[in-house]
Amino acid sequence: MTASLPTPLAERLRPQHLADIVGQSHLLEPGKPLRHALDSGTPHSLVLWGPPGTGKTTIAKLIARLAEAEFLEVSAVLSGVKEIRAAVEEAAANTRAYGRRTVVFVDEVHRFNKAQQDAFLPHIESGGIIFVGATTENPSFALNNALLSRVRVYVLKALTVPAIESLLTRALNEAPGMAGVQLDDTARKRLAEAADGDGRRALNLLELAGELAEGQRIDEAVVARVVSGAGVRRFDRGGDEFHEQISALHKSVRGSDPDAALYWFARMVDGGCDPEYLARRILRIASEDIGNADPRALHLALDAWQVYERLGTPEGELALAQALVYCACAAKSNAVYTALSKAREDATRSGSLRVPAHLRNASTRLASELGHGRGYRYDHDEPGAHAAGQEYFPPELGARRYYEPVERGLEIQIAEKLRRLRQEGSHKP
Repeated sequence: MTASLPTPLAERLRPQHLADIVGQSHLLEPGKPLRHALDSGTPHSLVLWGPPGTGKTTIAKLIARLAEAEFLEVSAVLSGVKEIRAAVEEAAANTRAYGRRTVVFVDEVHRFNKAQQDAFLPHIESGGIIFVGATTENPSFALNNALLSRVRVYVLKALTVPAIESLLTRALNEAPGMAGVQLDDTARKRLAEAADGDGRRALNLLELAGELAEGQRIDEAVVARVVSGAGVRRFDRGGDEFHEQISALHKSVRGSDPDAALYWFARMVDGGCDPEYLARRILRIASEDIGNADPRALHLALDAWQVYERLGTPEGELALAQALVYCACAAKSNAVYTALSKAREDATRSGSLRVPAHLRNASTRLASELGHGRGYRYDHDEPGAHAAGQEYFPPELGARRYYEPVERGLEIQIAEKLRRLRQEGSHKP
C-alpha cells in the first residue's frame, strides 16, 4: 500500500472563514460589494485578479461554502472545451439531484482561448453556474469582452510584510504539525520579506524552515538557508509585472530620477529580464525623450549596448546602468518624436502629392525640358549658405511647422537658429 503524501502547510492552514483571510480588507470588509455578496448567500459570477498566493482559490471555495453550493474546479492549464462541457453537465446534474447551484472555479482562466472562454457564456447568462475565474494577468487583455461583460472583476493585492507576519504567527499557533516550533521576530520578518507578497510561498518557506530546525527554534541562520534560493521577485516575461516595471523604469528616466531608474533596472534584472531588452529600451528613451536636447545620450546608449554584448552579465550591466543614469540626468525633449507624429499624419492624410518641380533632379534632357530643377537655388551659392524664402513643401499642402525645439539643452541653440532662418524668410508659417 502506497503511503499518502503529507498535506502542505499552506493547504492545512487554508482559511475556513472570511475573517482568516489576510491582506484583502478592501474586498472583504463589511459593506464591500464582494463581502455583501458572500454574506447574502447569493454570489454572482466573477473574476479574481491578483498575484500568486493572495487568496483567490480560498475565496472561491468560501463562495461555494457560504452559498451552500457545490464546488467544481477546472484547470485552464489542463482542460479544453470537452472538460468545460463535462463540468457544466455535472453542475446541471447537481441542480437536478440536490437543488443546489455549483461554483465552477477556473484557475489560470487567462490561459483559455476565446472558444474555451465562450463555452461558459450561455451557462453564466442563464445562471446555471456561478463562474469564478482566477488570473494573475490583466483581464482587460487576457479575457475576451463577451466574458468580461458577464462577470465582475475583483482585484486582490499582494500581501504586505505585516500581513504575512500575521499569517506566519497564525500558522505557528494553529496549524497541525507546527506545535512547539518557535520563530524569532527577526526571522519572521525575513521570511515575510522573502515571500514577496505571496502567502503560499511564505508558508512553504516556514514549513521548510521548521524541518531544518527539526521542530525547534527557527532563527536567522535557519531562515538564511531557506531563503537563499527564494529571492527571485515577481516578474513574468510578457505579463503584467513585466509591462508595469518597464513602464516605471521609462517614466523614472523621463522624470529625471536616476535613483528610481536604477531601482527598476535592478528589479528587472533581478527578476530575470534579458538585459538586451533593457538596452533596447534605453536606446529608445535616448531618442524619444531626450532627442536633440542632448544627442550624446543616443551615442552613449548605443555604446552601452555594445559594451554589454562584449562583456555580458554581470559586468556589462554596469555600462547599461551608466547609460540609464546619463539619460535620467540629461535635458529632455520629445520635440522630434512629436514632429514625426505630425508629419506622418500629414503624409497619410494628403496622399501622393508630387514633388515640386524646382526640387526634382534634371538628370535627363526630358526632365530638363519638363522644367525639373528650374528655379532651384543652390544653398551653398547663397549668402550664409542659405536660400532664404525657398519653399520645400508641395504647394497643395503649404508650409508646415512640425519641429518645435524646447528651451532645454542643445535645442535652445537649435531653436535660436531656426528663429533666425525663419525671420529671413526660409520657412513661412
